[in-house]
Amino acid sequence: MTDAPQPTPPAGMPEDVARAAAAEDAARAGDPAPLWIDAVVRRSVWTAVRVILIVTLAIWIAFQMRHLLGILVFALFIALAMIPGVTSLHRRYGMRRGAAVGLIYLAGLLLAVFMVAVLIPAIAQFADAVRENLPGWTSSLSEWSQDALGLPIDTTGTDEALTDLSSLLGGWADNVLGFVTSGIGLVFDLFTVATFAFYIAAQWPQIMHALMSRMPPARQRTFAWIADTSIEQTGGYFYSRLLLMGVCGGLGFVVMLLVGLPLVYAIPLALFMGFVSEFIPFIGTYIGAALPIVIILAVQGLVPALVMLAWVLVYQQAENYWLSPRFSSQTMELNGAVAFGGALAGGAIAGPLGAFMALPIAALITAIIKNSGRTYEVVGIHADSAAAPDAPRETDPAGASSPDAPPVD
Repeated sequence: MTDAPQPTPPAGMPEDVARAAAAEDAARAGDPAPLWIDAVVRRSVWTAVRVILIVTLAIWIAFQMRHLLGILVFALFIALAMIPGVTSLHRRYGMRRGAAVGLIYLAGLLLAVFMVAVLIPAIAQFADAVRENLPGWTSSLSEWSQDALGLPIDTTGTDEALTDLSSLLGGWADNVLGFVTSGIGLVFDLFTVATFAFYIAAQWPQIMHALMSRMPPARQRTFAWIADTSIEQTGGYFYSRLLLMGVCGGLGFVVMLLVGLPLVYAIPLALFMGFVSEFIPFIGTYIGAALPIVIILAVQGLVPALVMLAWVLVYQQAENYWLSPRFSSQTMELNGAVAFGGALAGGAIAGPLGAFMALPIAALITAIIKNSGRTYEVVGIHADSAAAPDAPRETDPAGASSPDAPPVD
């Protein structure tokens, strides 16, 4: 057997260093790797292959079931929004949870019928009226500017923008009518969402029991308190937004009628103003008020538009300092930056429906974070400027006033 050729040491290496390196190479060549290393390598490779295959299969299945998964997510959102109301009806009036869900469904059905029968045709008529009267409105606005300010207004861009808006409103109303009246697939999807949401909301205690049975007893009480409090606060936030939307839109509708705006304009504008003002953060108030004021200025003139502007300013102050704190005192307030960022993210992911759903989802995440973990009293220079008078105690997550609120590690 011929010995393997020995490596030649680099030029200039001392002899003693070269001999030590040659001895180490010889020892390494005569000491093969242990067999267990090969077994570990093989197991690691096969484990990595299995993980990659399982993840790939899961992604493929999720992609194939993306429609059903979307329905389940939407049903979960609807159920979480209903749970506080169902629980309240169950505790206050002794109703069964299934009957409470049915009552909420009946209210939602009546609202949907009202939307289809009254609001959507009104929006379509509003779009047609805007398209027909647009040239007269812009010429009147230009004449008023010439007489009052001495400067004519170039309304070319305004004409195009309002024409596009009226076309968009008309097309949206037609699409919604077609959406509501189209196909078996839509009916099946709505039935699926309603069924899943019904079972989640009606059997929420059983779902919580199943989840808590997988936890040690020391963590069950904490988990139940965080889940119940977060869902209650999130549902309260959503309901308070709906109430404020009704108050804003209803009072705005009355003011529009008082200044002489025709009913065909007042109904969709009131709906638009209430929804946009309450569910779009920051700029929603201005967008929601700007369109009614412009329409009133074009249809009724300057004085009614100023009256509408004055009402908007007064109502906004009343809502900020009186209505909103009263409606949200028992729930939660969503940080403006979080709401704005959530609306942008939801709109980028799923369009207008995603922007609408993003606010309750952001409120739920905020409530969970708010109710989890310990909080401590702030000391130092920031205590006087940042701490609220009712700052939460160390063992009181989310600042809850109940003495039995469990601390969270």
